[in-house]
Amino acid sequence: MGKTSYMKLQGSHQLRQRLVLATLATTPILVEDIRSDDTSPGLRPYEVSLLRLIEKISDDCTVEINETGTKLRYKPGTLMGGRYLVHDCGLSRSIGYFLEPLILLGLFGKKPLSIRLKGITNDTKDPSADTFRTTTLHMLKRFGVPLEGLEMKIESRGAPPLGGGEVILGVPIVPSSLTATHWVDEGMVKSIRGVTFSTRVSPQIGNRMIYAARGVFNRFIPDVHIFTDHRSGPSGGRSPGYGVSLVAETTSGCLISTDIAVSYPRAEETNALEDSDEKPELLPPEDVGVQVASMLLEEIEQGGVVDSTHQGLLFLLCALCPPDVSKVRVGKLTPYGIETLRNIRDFLGVKFVIKPDPTTNTVILKCVGCGMKNLSRKVT
Repeated sequence: MGKTSYMKLQGSHQLRQRLVLATLATTPILVEDIRSDDTSPGLRPYEVSLLRLIEKISDDCTVEINETGTKLRYKPGTLMGGRYLVHDCGLSRSIGYFLEPLILLGLFGKKPLSIRLKGITNDTKDPSADTFRTTTLHMLKRFGVPLEGLEMKIESRGAPPLGGGEVILGVPIVPSSLTATHWVDEGMVKSIRGVTFSTRVSPQIGNRMIYAARGVFNRFIPDVHIFTDHRSGPSGGRSPGYGVSLVAETTSGCLISTDIAVSYPRAEETNALEDSDEKPELLPPEDVGVQVASMLLEEIEQGGVVDSTHQGLLFLLCALCPPDVSKVRVGKLTPYGIETLRNIRDFLGVKFVIKPDPTTNTVILKCVGCGMKNLSRKVT
């Protein structure tokens, strides 16, 4: 056996995405100086949980972490997938943090993936489980992912700080590779759909959020349907919370989503000073409805075929396509989207041609995919 050569990386920045790309490109990585200057240095519990999750769906991958957690050595194995898997995501990040890596890795597994994730379903940091169910999974159709086996079910809700939510995710394997996409027509918004969630609070809160959101939308569009999902008992998790997830569907079949969640802060957040955008704690339901409606209108105004939270995933899917041209339109590039483009260049060697479209204030991106094939699947 030859000596393994590791790609050297610094810091904790974009660690989740780097782990996903390292796994897909089978590139061993050595990450040093992980929060080494922090008061509490090293990997966070949710990052260790993500590594354990990757170990769960892989065979023969090795993870080495030093005593302080500031140095990580990761060598990818074979993606296996598997059924009836269970993973506790912990309470420091929501299930949404783990879903994007799982979906990307699940597509290139040996067997289809079916996993039950436990933890927080809706919080202020990550996209909610509802957004993944209504928007993210539908994006995959554009890239030739089979619909059979692609599903997500929210068994119980969990709000911070105590969680208690459970989500079942099913991801099919791609037959051999994804298909390149030409996706530049964002269309006009024709309908708005959504769901409110409320756990361990009055069922009326859902209706108050809907009434406030409709008050904003009815000035623009008549076709607005927002459903309520009130949970009590075991399916309501362990903490009170409420929020809304909205999706705007366009005439060309694009889905633009946004969500908001309100709950009590986690213990570590009450000690530390929080950013202003991290403080929607226990806003009145009317304010939540108006705020989420305004956020959706902003996302629609930005233009593009996906909303700002889905830019990174869109670029990754384009880069993993066969050596064919993919062309997509997005609104203003987000910092996360820009970092994603850099990581794609470093791991997959795929470079995007970026061309602003001044007439619509959007950006057109083109790339030739790296030709990622599902080599681990069973060949019959």
